[in-house]
Amino acid sequence: MSGAFVLRAGSLSLRASRRSLVVCGLLAAALVALALWAFTLGSYTLSLGDLMSVMTGTARNSVRTVVLEWRAPRIVAAVVFGAALAMGGAVFQSLTRNPLGSPDVIGFTTGSYTGVVLTLLAGASSYSALAAGALAGGLVTALAVYLLAFRRGVRGFRLIIVGIAVGALLSSVNTWFSVKADVDTALRAAVWGAGSLSAIGWPAVLTASALVAAVALVAPVAQRRMRWLELGDDTAAMLGVRVERTKLLLVVLGVAATAAVTAAAGPIVFVALAAPQIARRLTGRGSTVDLAGSALVGALLLLGADIAAQHAIPGVVLPTGAVTVCLGGAYLLVLLVRESRRGL
Repeated sequence: MSGAFVLRAGSLSLRASRRSLVVCGLLAAALVALALWAFTLGSYTLSLGDLMSVMTGTARNSVRTVVLEWRAPRIVAAVVFGAALAMGGAVFQSLTRNPLGSPDVIGFTTGSYTGVVLTLLAGASSYSALAAGALAGGLVTALAVYLLAFRRGVRGFRLIIVGIAVGALLSSVNTWFSVKADVDTALRAAVWGAGSLSAIGWPAVLTASALVAAVALVAPVAQRRMRWLELGDDTAAMLGVRVERTKLLLVVLGVAATAAVTAAAGPIVFVALAAPQIARRLTGRGSTVDLAGSALVGALLLLGADIAAQHAIPGVVLPTGAVTVCLGGAYLLVLLVRESRRGL
């Protein structure tokens, strides 16, 4: 009987892996198609032939400028940043074992925002300085939430509640800083805080991509540990996992992925919350630990939101964060209703 059960479990796992590979392939194809479409949009209309001429080096100077200097940084940023936010969301949702366990909800994104606001108030405005401030703010916030939620270990629901409280406190601090700062600094902080990809250039994209690549290199090891933790702390400990140390390292990994985006584009919400859940439903996996699928869904969501921000209203360019906030509010409402019904 036990042998038959093992064979059946192995067959189901293999079937889920195959479905996951197929879904990831389709998501990757959709992402490429959406990116190519994004290159053709705008007041300077381009064709796929123009894009091919840029790739072969035969394009006119005007076409090269539009593609490589104007549109490519923003499109690449949307893809990379969306993937990073989704991976950060998958890490925290796995740790908390709750679909609401996103860095947007539990205050880590707000902590990164606080770090950037303090950096701006100190007079630094380069991407490296903002990245350092965002990472420091996120890590300090994560450490505070972790310590406040620690009671003989960290439980997911307690981490979410403490994170929401700390995030609310930091939001008020950010507002106070904006009121006390001079007009120019407050305006820069307000514009940055809307979350936008409009001012993205290659230096910020390449630096953020390097940080995200470092996170992606650790992702396979992190994913295996996350799967073990989802079996329960006791089971994970029996498998040789140092539970609390692993949780702390995963928190650092998730904050690093989120902070890299926050420093470059400001706080962009919804992607980290929704992408892991959408990926889980598409791939048919029973857990949120699918970093590759989550990253592809996150890239699609942010690129789609950025296209909508630029072209949905003729003549009006919206902050990308404003579009994701609208989508995220509706998604969060649906999620809360489903969770409340599940608890009845």
